[in-house]
Amino acid sequence: MPERDLYDILGVSRTASAEEIKKAYRKLAKKYHPDVNPGNSAAEEKFKEVTAAAEVLGDPKKRALYDEFGADSLRSGFDAAKADAYRQWKRQGAPRGGMPFDFGGFQEVPVGDYGTFDFGSIFEDLFGGRAGRGRARTRGPMPQHGNHHEAELEVELRDAVLGAEREVRVGGRAFRVKIPQGVSDGSNIRLSGQGTPGQHGGKHGDLFLKVRLRPHPFVRRDGKDLYLDLPLTVPEAALGAEVTLPTFEGHVRLRIPPGAQSGKKLRLRGKGLPDLRGGERGDLYAVVQIVLPERSAELERAVKPLEDLYGGDPRAGISL
Repeated sequence: MPERDLYDILGVSRTASAEEIKKAYRKLAKKYHPDVNPGNSAAEEKFKEVTAAAEVLGDPKKRALYDEFGADSLRSGFDAAKADAYRQWKRQGAPRGGMPFDFGGFQEVPVGDYGTFDFGSIFEDLFGGRAGRGRARTRGPMPQHGNHHEAELEVELRDAVLGAEREVRVGGRAFRVKIPQGVSDGSNIRLSGQGTPGQHGGKHGDLFLKVRLRPHPFVRRDGKDLYLDLPLTVPEAALGAEVTLPTFEGHVRLRIPPGAQSGKKLRLRGKGLPDLRGGERGDLYAVVQIVLPERSAELERAVKPLEDLYGGDPRAGISL
């Protein structure tokens, strides 16, 4: 039993009514209960302390003994009959110098042994019956929630766009993981109950897989938007064309407007990364890259006349 005064632990005065004690305990139990503070050992110890204090002060007989004899009344083996005899002995006047009065051999009651105090209704009110059915568990070690664990999960961009189910291994264990559409760097996939096992009937912790998107060799990502370089021949860029473009959901036909310059972005609405929370999907942008054929005499003869078509220096106006 803690050496602190039980009234101080609950934050009530020595003249507090039974209802005030119950109200104080209700407030503290809700604050420090293990279900509210999973894996927090300090909160668990605090919960045990306030529960032990309420077990004494919530029982009129135990409270009366505590008020008169203090922490000695909380020790196992304390003899209430001898305590009554001691009261009478004191009333009749103890011999000067004081004879030691034997209350019987006793030992401290371990924190967490809550005796017969009924916490059932309190826990049901606070946690909707999570403490147990009908009556709360009042004896034995408190349930301790298992610790959560975190690991990194590399995800292909294709799986982030389309969603997938993959088998992954963490710490030597294999898991079947559902990858939702729209996951991005820093997203967490929660595997409930796959963390450290709880103790004394407590719940298992969870395993959180922190997503890291693997870079794609051809596709760049900016938020929910995706960018894909689209190589075009000089005639396709100059005259316009209709070309086939790959997407994660299959090939599509894309119209190239005449006079497309390198760097021009052609948008495919709704072909980007989905929104993890169900919002609007991103877009896919095809970025024009004009490709010249291998150098040859034929190429030189073909492009020489093009020099006369430029109206001036294409780099004019560029300054740093």
